[in-house]
Amino acid sequence: NSSSMKEFILLSLSENQGVQKIYFVVFLLFYILTMAGNLLIVLTVTSSRHLNSPMYFLLCHLSFVDICFSSVTAPQMISGFLVENNTISFAGCIGQLFGLHFFGCTEVFILTAMAYDRYVAICRPLRYHTLVSRRLCGRMVGLSWVGGFLHATLQTLPTALLPFCGPNKVAHYFCDVHPLLHLACADTQAEGLAAVANSGVISLSCFLILLTSYVVILVSLRGQTLAGWRKALSTCGSHITVVILYLGPSTFVYIRPSGDLSKDRSVAVFYTVIAPMLNPFIYTLRNGEVRGAMRKLCRR
Repeated sequence: NSSSMKEFILLSLSENQGVQKIYFVVFLLFYILTMAGNLLIVLTVTSSRHLNSPMYFLLCHLSFVDICFSSVTAPQMISGFLVENNTISFAGCIGQLFGLHFFGCTEVFILTAMAYDRYVAICRPLRYHTLVSRRLCGRMVGLSWVGGFLHATLQTLPTALLPFCGPNKVAHYFCDVHPLLHLACADTQAEGLAAVANSGVISLSCFLILLTSYVVILVSLRGQTLAGWRKALSTCGSHITVVILYLGPSTFVYIRPSGDLSKDRSVAVFYTVIAPMLNPFIYTLRNGEVRGAMRKLCRR
């Protein structure tokens, strides 16, 4: 009976007290940078009259999702560095699991929509405004949120209904499907396979769609001048970086059956902490328009 389990204990990234204090400072700084950077992008794009192309509309949503995604895991992890037992209630744990998959999956879909936008911008520049309208972008973002919600529900419900009666130490610094399945007092093979099928297939297929879109873009540039190449690569470079940082590690975690959870812990830091923090830097440092709009916003 799941109600017999009132709370779970989350593991820390390190057992060493001294290291935990260093981690506390480092990850707190990371989280502050994530919040500040992404909030700045949301404010810049929404307040600027010039940044009204579909690319910025998608970037604004990506930053908003990053703020939410980071906030699902980071605060709990950071406060955990300062306490002996980092406990989370059963409801909190299931909520964290839902939030993680909801925002994480929405982010994957938005990144895929951004790849389509980049593909049209580079390979079909003359038809860009007919192929990528504001309405289509609104639809793509709406579908990303709906898809994320459905995915998260399918991941969370079966896990929440499992009986938890034994040990309550989650072998991870946040509640995720694999670590929770390890604690259930029931045969969880079907749930484990469903989780791999659900998360693994989504992250792997989006990863492959994104990689294919870049191959198509690069092939289409064959006859281009050096300036054309440079422009295309600067447009795509930032996006490729984000995709590899975010989808590479999450595909690794979800595509294989749950065996070694300690590996998952260190890999998960990439997509739960580092990728959301780097997004604003990657997109703004490569982009003069956003930098200019940010300066204007800061002057105001």
